[in-house]
Amino acid sequence: MHPFEYVRPSAADEAVATVSRDRHASYLAGGTTQLDLMKDGVLRPERLVDITRLPLRGIMHTTTSVHVGALTTMEELAADPVLAERLPFVREALLLGASPQLRNMATIGGNLLQRARCRYFRDPAVAACNKRTPGSGCAAFTGTQRMHAILGTSPHCVALHASDVAVPLVALDAVVRARGEDGPRAVPLTRFYLPPGTTPDVENMLRHGELITEVEIPLLPEGTRSHYLKVRDRVSYEFALVSAGVAVRLDGDMITEARVALGGVGTIPWRAWGAESVLRGCRVDGENFRAAAEAALEGAVPLPGTAFKVELAKRTLVRALETVTGGRP
Repeated sequence: MHPFEYVRPSAADEAVATVSRDRHASYLAGGTTQLDLMKDGVLRPERLVDITRLPLRGIMHTTTSVHVGALTTMEELAADPVLAERLPFVREALLLGASPQLRNMATIGGNLLQRARCRYFRDPAVAACNKRTPGSGCAAFTGTQRMHAILGTSPHCVALHASDVAVPLVALDAVVRARGEDGPRAVPLTRFYLPPGTTPDVENMLRHGELITEVEIPLLPEGTRSHYLKVRDRVSYEFALVSAGVAVRLDGDMITEARVALGGVGTIPWRAWGAESVLRGCRVDGENFRAAAEAALEGAVPLPGTAFKVELAKRTLVRALETVTGGRP
């Protein structure tokens, strides 16, 4: 591992100042992804700023939202009774997102910032990776492609966003609150992540040194049903081939409100706006669900190795809708 300096600040402002003024510094929280990347030589920070003892941990409830400190662990949030009652698909995504050992270490802020699971990004022996070395090319276009994206891709990168919990949080219009040297700001999660475009190395809207302090999760109205369905190669801890997070309100057999997001298919957690538009005001019906799935995957650009994901994602979304509504095709 590359040598680095270890720093433990006593306050958030001190942490922000330390990282903001050093281009080679980065934050350390749970470390469940960062330390792996450092061991592999992908990340080489010269200074690690340990924020684990800062007062950024805990869960607070209001009548309309859940406020989650960035250092709250996945397991702590999954155990929250309000989350279980009002936002079950967030809890399901947390529990399906990692093993118990990892959930007890991984933080919510860190999970939202986890780096791509692209095998080429994580292997420094592969020279062509625009995300790791801008301008070097993308090895995925000629290599193994099964775990790559089909939505939000560009000719420069097809790396997949790996977070499970980000999927329902995007569907909920959750808000990320961050603090930098210019002060605090709030960014909706639907705008927080950036598709690769021509700059795959820039993954989100955080400026260097900005520190996520809190995630605000809106509560669904009473009576709203939600479900997170994850399809993967094995039942034990594994990343999604495809996943769907759905929330619907019903009036009899009519869908009055719908929120839909997909995982395992996008370079960012993918909000399926088209599917939501199809579902609102329609009956609980298999044909309507399929129409929503078609809308959700509109614009997909698969590679030969990811072509199977188009139909798999459609079927996953239909099944999630059937489960949450009790409907049948």
